[in-house]
Amino acid sequence: MDIAEVLTLADELIFAKTGKHLDYVQEAILRGTLQDTTYTQIAQEVYSSPSHVRNVGSQLWKILSKELGKNITKTNFRAVLEKGIVYNYQSSIVENITGENITVNKNLNVCREKARSPKTPQNPEPTAKQPRIDLDDAPEISTFFDRTSELSTLKQWILGDRTRLISILGLSGSGKSAIALQLIQHIQYEFDCIIWRSLRNAPPLQTLQTDLIQFCRGGAPVPAPEERATTGGLPLEYLRSHRCLIVLDDVQTIFSSQQLAGNYQPGYENYGTFFKQIAESCHNSCIVLISWEKPREIAALESHPKNCQTLQLNGLGEPAREIFTEKGLAESEKWSELIDLYRGNPLWLNTVAAAIQDLFSGNISEFLSYDSLVLGDLEYLLHQHFQRLSDSEKQVMSWLANQIKAVEISKKPALLELSPSEFLKAVESLRRRLLIEKVQKGDRTLFTVQPAIAEYIKTNIK
Repeated sequence: MDIAEVLTLADELIFAKTGKHLDYVQEAILRGTLQDTTYTQIAQEVYSSPSHVRNVGSQLWKILSKELGKNITKTNFRAVLEKGIVYNYQSSIVENITGENITVNKNLNVCREKARSPKTPQNPEPTAKQPRIDLDDAPEISTFFDRTSELSTLKQWILGDRTRLISILGLSGSGKSAIALQLIQHIQYEFDCIIWRSLRNAPPLQTLQTDLIQFCRGGAPVPAPEERATTGGLPLEYLRSHRCLIVLDDVQTIFSSQQLAGNYQPGYENYGTFFKQIAESCHNSCIVLISWEKPREIAALESHPKNCQTLQLNGLGEPAREIFTEKGLAESEKWSELIDLYRGNPLWLNTVAAAIQDLFSGNISEFLSYDSLVLGDLEYLLHQHFQRLSDSEKQVMSWLANQIKAVEISKKPALLELSPSEFLKAVESLRRRLLIEKVQKGDRTLFTVQPAIAEYIKTNIK
């Protein structure tokens, strides 16, 4: 009996007893047992503690023992299979396998490897488990552009490295939600449940956790707080026994405006503890944060890749040309210039392309003939970012926007009414907001702002 058949049989037995299918840890225990792997090694594979894996294994062997009518342990499980003894999970013996197929639960044929019928597949494909998915809060995405490299990175972090907390950062319109939705399509069958929640209305942490717990429990009532083994309020048992993918969108809304980046609104500071505990606790799940700015806790957590990783989503390159084709813009030789001016941001390019088509009949040269960069409706999108800035950040942005080229920050500019410490804190905060770009020239680190952002600042920030 190969591993796929063992897992299928075990899943049948567990479901008959509990009404639930094998979870991720139980599968890992069965696979590891058949491969003579210790509980400690299995725990490392699923990023859990050996004691938790041992407890799950103990319960698993008890259920299998009762349903098969024979004492099953991790030590003898493989030997029982090799002897070919399989019992009906209604507690009566079906047959001692001596070469003939037998039927368990009327739909699973089991036979010895050496006596397998020629018509029986040698390596049957395991049936993919259908995860429970709730994407009610996810935005509707009509177009997804080529993000092959970024998708590969995210898949490696989640499936290969088993990273627990991932941040996808980018300015509005950069495609953060789109890539997260595309990612779900690629990896959904690796999870037991997937849920997407937006924080746009800044729900208190307890409200969010209650919602997540209820979904993980399949809609069952949420246990009282004193009954929970919690990770910042989210029961650790669910993150360990079920492989969950939780996407939290619009994370920037729980941060305060007109302060340095990453400062939580009053009453929302417990989110920081929650993110930290999710990253540092042993479990099998992954939480993805989508935000305009990086939470303060993330920088320290990134020192351990299993704990936390951050993907900064930059603009599109050549794939952005699809936008201009769809909008019917002429002068394809000018498309690269537009992509560079608006840094390949999909939403910004869509906004600008629509204006070019409407006002200039698709003629890019006429659009670019203006002395200053035309923002149009893009101004409203940028306003959402800049209304969040502190006074010190606005000073630094105004200074950078008026520089002809990228500059160093080794010394505070004399014209800024900031102390050196305030200046550096503002630069660091703007980096967390992704509003200034870092340029490396040899051993020199320079800073600048994107053309569209510079134009907005010159027009709107005095």
